[in-house]
Amino acid sequence: MSESIDRDLTLSVNGIAYPVSVDTSRNLLSVIRTEIGLTGTKEGCDDCECGACMVLLDGQPVNSCSYLAAQAVGREITTIEGVMDGQELHPLQRNLLEEGGVQCGFCTPGMIMSATALLARTPSPSDEEIRIGLSGNLCRCTGYAKIIAAVRRTADES
Repeated sequence: MSESIDRDLTLSVNGIAYPVSVDTSRNLLSVIRTEIGLTGTKEGCDDCECGACMVLLDGQPVNSCSYLAAQAVGREITTIEGVMDGQELHPLQRNLLEEGGVQCGFCTPGMIMSATALLARTPSPSDEEIRIGLSGNLCRCTGYAKIIAAVRRTADES
């Protein structure tokens, strides 16, 4: 049986330093939601299968359910709360709404994080590149066509 070890950490989330004291075995998802209080990142499968917990770590998408909070020290974490510009929706958020790519909304934060990373590295992706970029995210409601259309529209507007 492993012993619980609490450690004082500072996590940089959405450009803000958060000092936290957590068990070193805690995953990043639980620390973001409970200690930091940002609940936009969702817990779905808790097994890296659904993408609901996707955050960006130094700009790269990561399933926060399988990433230890202690591993994120010294890295920049971006959650869905960090995508907006003040009260202004990110173009991807706006386009998902306008294209009808949001139904229940549970997968939406993870989809947005994966799409944000995709558009940062591939500003004009093909539909196939969009599908691949979103392949770590499951949606049970929309059928993906409207989500892909929203990503395409965002790329075209840039």
